[in-house]
Amino acid sequence: MLELKEKLPADLCVKILPMDLNDRASLTQLSALLEEEKPQVSLLINNAGFGKLGYVWEIDPNVQRDMVDLNCGALTALTSLVIPYMPAGGGILNVCSIASFVPNSRMTVYSSTKAYVMSFSRALREELKQKRINVLAVCPGPMSTEFLTRAHISKGASKTFDTLPYCDPKEIAVKSLKALEKGKAVYTNRFLYKLYRVLGKLVPKALMMKFAKC
Repeated sequence: MLELKEKLPADLCVKILPMDLNDRASLTQLSALLEEEKPQVSLLINNAGFGKLGYVWEIDPNVQRDMVDLNCGALTALTSLVIPYMPAGGGILNVCSIASFVPNSRMTVYSSTKAYVMSFSRALREELKQKRINVLAVCPGPMSTEFLTRAHISKGASKTFDTLPYCDPKEIAVKSLKALEKGKAVYTNRFLYKLYRVLGKLVPKALMMKFAKC
């Protein structure tokens, strides 16, 4: 991150906008602000999202709907609002997941939302080539962040999460920005997860899902 700080202008002004991205009034507020200030947005990072561990019938339907709204709906709306203010050479970084490679039982809704993010990112990247704006889907493995607490994933709750190697959030952040700058479409950290991505394309999903259960 030090490299990024060195590139930032000394007089940079940061505006913090506390918003509930699942509240459509927030999106209306953001739309009005963009229209008023007409900023140049060179980088958009869509990182908001959450997951829940458990079988579909065990999880509150309202929570599952909120998950879809935030992981898919808010990401789509924010991206749509910001694109008109992005100059050529800009970039969009969508935080996806290795869960987008293969459907994960016990995280059924979450993995489905991330499959959407992957598909959305790839298609949008093709659309934005004419504007010279790159779109990158970042697909990390498990990380020690608040995501685990929100998803109710503690030690012993999931054999998969207990055994998989974890990724370093700072490393993911730095390498993802470098991948975006290089014009890549997808970035996955660690050899194991790169292999998982390839196998997810080649091996029948029904077989892969047996190994991808959370």
